[in-house]
This record gives sequence, C-alpha cells and structure tokens, in this order.
Amino acid sequence: ITVDARFRPPPEPMQMAVAALDDLTPDGELIFLIHREPFPLYDMLRMNGYQHHTEVHADGTFAIHIRHAAQSQL
Repeated sequence: ITVDARFRPPPEPMQMAVAALDDLTPDGELIFLIHREPFPLYDMLRMNGYQHHTEVHADGTFAIHIRHAAQSQL
C-alpha cells in the first residue's frame, strides 16, 4: 500500500496514514510519502504495535515504511 500525503494540509496526512493502516495485512507494508518528517506519526506507530523505518529521497520526500511489529513467541 502506498499513500502519498505530500503537501496535504494537517491533519490530512495523519488521517490518511491511520486510514491506510486499517487495510494493512499482517505481512504487508505501507509506504507513506510526506514532505516533512512526521514525528507524531512515529509515536502513534510505536504505541500501536507497528515498526517503521524512514528513507529521505533526493527531492526531500520522506518515505516511511510501516509494518506490523513482530510479535514475541511464547
């Protein structure tokens, strides 16, 4: 799933990311594109069981790769 939220006014990017997470399969990946680093999104992801890593493209786009965090085996 790719969500392009570049240059959307707040709170639209966060709303778009949260809506897309509802469609993320357990083994899927969401790529969230935005024009600035979304620090509030990082906190929300950690608190809700997601892992992420961020790439910064040459044009200044932040590409946040989001997946479900691996669950520990009991």
